[in-house]
Amino acid sequence: MISLEFLLTSAVVVITPGAGVLFTVSTGLSRGRRASAWAALGCTLGIVPHMAATALGLAAVMHAGALAFQLLRVAGVLYLLYLAVMTWRDCSAFETDATTRPSHPARLVGKAVLLNLLNPKLTLFFMAFMPQFMDPVDPSPMRQFTLLSGVFMAMTFGVFVLYGCAAHAFRERVAGSARVRDALRRGFALAFAVMAGKLAWSTR
Repeated sequence: MISLEFLLTSAVVVITPGAGVLFTVSTGLSRGRRASAWAALGCTLGIVPHMAATALGLAAVMHAGALAFQLLRVAGVLYLLYLAVMTWRDCSAFETDATTRPSHPARLVGKAVLLNLLNPKLTLFFMAFMPQFMDPVDPSPMRQFTLLSGVFMAMTFGVFVLYGCAAHAFRERVAGSARVRDALRRGFALAFAVMAGKLAWSTR
C-alpha cells in the first residue's frame, strides 16, 4: 500500500522549503533545538485539519467554491505578513546568550499550527496528491487515506526536526555576531513577506 513512489514524492514535497520550513528554521536559529522541535510539531499538527477536510469531502467544496478559497488565502497572507513584521521588529531574535527569554512550547505550537491551517494549498494538495497512491479497489479507502496521511505527517515532522537541528548548529557557530543576527532577522522577515506575496498572487 505504501509504495516507493509515494515515499519519494512525499520526501520531495516535505523537503522543499516552504512557510513551515522557514518558521521551523527561524525558530531553531532564534530559540534553539528544543524550540524548533516544538515548531516542527506544530507545523505537523497543522496538516490535520486539511486531512480532515479532504476526508470529509470539504476539499471538493473548497475547490469548487472560489470564495472559500479566497478567504482562506487572504487570512494566510495576513498571517505571513504578521510574522514578517514581528520578525523584523524583534531585535532580540537570534540572540544566543543565556538571557534570551524562551518561548513557551504551547505558543510555538499554536503559531505553527495556525501557519499551516491558513495554507489553502494543503487541502488542495491532499485532494490531488493522495488519490494517486490509493488502491481504487480497496474496500477500506479511509484506512488507506489515514495510513498514507500518517506516513506523510511522520516524514514532515522528521524532516522539519532535522531542519531545526541544522539551524541550531548554525546558530551555535555563527549567530554570536550582532551583524549576522540582524542580517538573519531581516532576511527571514523578508522571506515571510515574499511568501505572503506569492500566496497573494497564486491561483488555484
